[in-house]
Amino acid sequence: MLFALPLLAAASAIPRDGSSQCNTGSIQCCNSVQEASNPVVGLLAGLLGLVLGPITGQVGLTCSPLSVIGIGGNSCTAQPVCCTGNSFNGLIVLGCTPININL
Repeated sequence: MLFALPLLAAASAIPRDGSSQCNTGSIQCCNSVQEASNPVVGLLAGLLGLVLGPITGQVGLTCSPLSVIGIGGNSCTAQPVCCTGNSFNGLIVLGCTPININL
């Protein structure tokens, strides 16, 4: 039982910046994050000629990249996300996961 306490303490550490939460994709600032199965996402994808098919998970809508957090005017007042999928001119970005970039 005593050996479990250090593991619990280590598991509860929370990263404080977005870069440590996003090591496999790009950090984006999206106006909205929706499930890929959302009808609005399907409608927008259809208008862009995209076939989402079996894609599951979250999709960022109307996104712009955040390159370096906290550097001159590069802030996100909407939803910061880590996206590992394709981006279609920022209108739809696939494979997004919300992250916390507040220090």
